[in-house]
Amino acid sequence: MAARCSMHMLWNTQIIDTCVVFSQWHIHSNLQFFFSFLAIVALGMLYEYLRVFSRDFDKRIAVKLRIQSGRRTPLTASGRSSPERHGDNAEETGLLNGSRRKPQGFAVPPLYRTTRAVLYGASVGLSFFLMLVFMTYNAYLIFAVILGAAAGHYILGDTIEPNGSADKGMACH
Repeated sequence: MAARCSMHMLWNTQIIDTCVVFSQWHIHSNLQFFFSFLAIVALGMLYEYLRVFSRDFDKRIAVKLRIQSGRRTPLTASGRSSPERHGDNAEETGLLNGSRRKPQGFAVPPLYRTTRAVLYGASVGLSFFLMLVFMTYNAYLIFAVILGAAAGHYILGDTIEPNGSADKGMACH
């Protein structure tokens, strides 16, 4: 009888006959499991890379647009040149009185918007894929996701901005 995928909905440490997301990713040996583990670690690191690259890409766009517009004021943590507003109900203003505030910042050219959308879509898609790997409930694969995220964060998180906003980290969306 041919080996079949074994899917547990409870915490498990099964190696042989584990399927990772697709039936085509069927693990038949310890060596295949080892390479699958490494692939999942790499995907976790890729997610972190996409997150950092997207953040840095947004910063580069903001600086370039600020220079093109001739503004001399420095950008705040959110990328806006106006001061951050806290405690003045800025978020609710448009909802309560029916008026819309004029958006602050710069209009992003279509090429940059497309690139940002592709990066965002890739990041969301990869995060959902990693969530599905996590949902195998396989302790080793869960550890691979966490190890990849932690290693990627360690490698790519070598600097911190004191006035920067907190990143949301690894999340499905």
